[in-house]
Amino acid sequence: MRHLQRVIGTHHLSVAAWGIYLFLMLPSFIVIPMSFGGRDEIVFPPDSFSLELYRQFFFTQDWIQATFMSFRVGLGTTLLSLLLGVPAAYGLVRGNYPGKKFVAIFLLSPILVPVIVIALGMYLYFTTLGLGGSEVSLILGHTVYVTPFVIVTSMSGLRHVDINLEHVAQIMGAHPLYTFWTVTLPLLRPALLTGGLFAFLISFDEVVIAYFLVEAGAMTLPVKMFSAIQWEISPVLAAASTILSLLSVIACLLGASLRFRDPASDG
Repeated sequence: MRHLQRVIGTHHLSVAAWGIYLFLMLPSFIVIPMSFGGRDEIVFPPDSFSLELYRQFFFTQDWIQATFMSFRVGLGTTLLSLLLGVPAAYGLVRGNYPGKKFVAIFLLSPILVPVIVIALGMYLYFTTLGLGGSEVSLILGHTVYVTPFVIVTSMSGLRHVDINLEHVAQIMGAHPLYTFWTVTLPLLRPALLTGGLFAFLISFDEVVIAYFLVEAGAMTLPVKMFSAIQWEISPVLAAASTILSLLSVIACLLGASLRFRDPASDG
């Protein structure tokens, strides 16, 4: 009887989880068919089927420039957040020093602060430095925002790396930096790739910080979409939203595949 109750309870949880998932995905299920409508319509269901909205997206200069800028900012943010986040995670997991908990809270604090506060602070700070409106300021601002996510992912991976492997390498005469580069990082590769994927995706999709830090003539794709909603209801928005949804799905599938390939994630 108890086994039957557990099975029924698990079944109900699965049904509830799928119901919540479908509810969250419902807007995407509506937008995707709309993206295949005509060039001057944004209705559901579409009255006709065409790829005109995708043609406008890929062959209109404003849209494609915004997309390329998002890719540049996302790649720069990913590289910089990995360079900062991985050593920070190593220090938090392997280090033993006074005030370690306070350091962790400080490094992860951007997750707790409202993004509008971060955006306003970044705007005032970079304007004072003379970097306001530059692509560099946007990369730095996004790095502050996404690095905590890289730290959390890297910390999770480090906890599954046997510290005795590092001790053996150092006993054999390897320098700590050489040990970190040749022993620790290869074992962390799945966690690093997962953290990098999500850092890129968060930066690519972020709109509030980008809205504060970019110039009026240069926009990332989310800012371009927000401006299009604010000043006009362009049907191209449906195609852009579908492309962003597809990018998110690809990133989630890659992250899941990396996790399944990582034997340490089962420990």
